Amino acid sequence: MDTRPKYHQALNELQQQLLVMGELVERQIQSAVDSLKNLDEQKARDTVEKDDQIDDLMSRIEERCLRLIALQQPMASDLRIIGMTLKIAIDLERIADHAVDIAKVTIRMSGENLVKPLIDIPRMADLAMGMLRESLLSFTEKDVNRAASLAEKDDEVDKLYSTVLMDVTALMGTDLAANRQLTHLIMVANHLERVADHTTNIGEGVIFLVTGKRKDLNV
Repeated sequence: MDTRPKYHQALNELQQQLLVMGELVERQIQSAVDSLKNLDEQKARDTVEKDDQIDDLMSRIEERCLRLIALQQPMASDLRIIGMTLKIAIDLERIADHAVDIAKVTIRMSGENLVKPLIDIPRMADLAMGMLRESLLSFTEKDVNRAASLAEKDDEVDKLYSTVLMDVTALMGTDLAANRQLTHLIMVANHLERVADHTTNIGEGVIFLVTGKRKDLNV
């Protein structure tokens, strides 16, 4: 019996499962940043709890990748796609971890008032989430140009990160409680900067998958 149609269906389902994981991770980032903007401890705790869903999905994708390799003996081109799918899933899981870390900052700041309105941090989050969507589209469409465009967006995130550092540092003084919160905000900005870096990792992988050449998008 010809099992190749079933194999290609399984390969497509694997990539769809990855997109589902990407959507969940994006929601986690949004939820974590919203919890911080509103100092909503319950939303933050919900974000932390939902991380188990992403970890479970990561395990299922990993298992599916290994099963396809073991049972279907994919050709080199498909093997690269399976390997890339697994690599992206790992990056997505790490992005989700950053969302959890942001939510934990909200929990630590429970009962406080924000020292300053959050402006640039939500902008960083919006850019990072847009990069995440673009990186996954570049993979599903095997679009090198879309993947390469992530470098410019990463520069925007880096500039906002520098702005946050300067603004927050300028506010630090002798108030220890305020300084503690401002330090937390720097940590949040750092987590979002790392989210953007993970999306450029995905873009670099796509470029290598399509062209066989390595390109550093995070310079």
